[in-house]
Amino acid sequence: MSKGPEKAYKNLQFLNSSASRHIRILCEYEEPRERFAQANVKDTIVFFGSARSRSSGFCKDEVANLERELTRNSEPHVLHELGKRLTAAKQRQRMARYYDETVELARRMTEWDMQRSGSRRYYVCTGGGPGMMEAANKGAALVEGGRSVGLGISLPFEEKLNPYVTPELGFEFHYFFMRKYWFLYLAKALILTPGGFGTMDEFFETLTLRQTQKIKKPLPIVLFGTEYWDAVLNVDAMLEWGTISEKDLLLFHRSDTVDDAFQFLVDAIERNERDGH
Repeated sequence: MSKGPEKAYKNLQFLNSSASRHIRILCEYEEPRERFAQANVKDTIVFFGSARSRSSGFCKDEVANLERELTRNSEPHVLHELGKRLTAAKQRQRMARYYDETVELARRMTEWDMQRSGSRRYYVCTGGGPGMMEAANKGAALVEGGRSVGLGISLPFEEKLNPYVTPELGFEFHYFFMRKYWFLYLAKALILTPGGFGTMDEFFETLTLRQTQKIKKPLPIVLFGTEYWDAVLNVDAMLEWGTISEKDLLLFHRSDTVDDAFQFLVDAIERNERDGH
């Protein structure tokens, strides 16, 4: 007896074809929704930031090792390559302060949440990758019982989820826009640490949604790292040119210390709770 035709939902060739793109998009909505419901995750504190940053300890050792290698070599092409690597290492070392402070801020937010009632409500959430994302997941993991979310994205040049993401709260997305949806749908606060194009994209899309009131819920946003953000972002120029309003500058809070960022976030979240949001 010949085998009958394969059921459509088992036909991987069809499911991976362009004709089924809408099905795959729906899966990236429904599967996370179900898993979040099962884990009782309804509220998150989202950390955005560079995947390229490392801890101060890592950077200190990296720079020292490269400087030693430079003293032991004399071949021009080797010295050139080591010089490029040392320049990149010193750039990471300059950013290392923010990695360390992101660990501490995520730790304090997790500890604050757990100490209020002994149970979880606000889960640290990141893109699940290395750098600042790893730092935030690590900070949550430093608290006993601390769990955190990682919304990963399939990229050819980035690692899988960092080891500090709680395994049952780790996700892997194909579509950036579905990943962004889950970042913002559950978010009750956002922290933007120094980052590149991806961080800028996430920041400005969030501001656009808040400015146009597509996101109506109050959403405290911290722009963390004054030296970095003052150098790369000049929103005051937008105000001078009239492309934004003065009230738009109130959509985010600039902060340069863990203490200030922590107090701003806690005050804002608790105020929103009292107001019934």
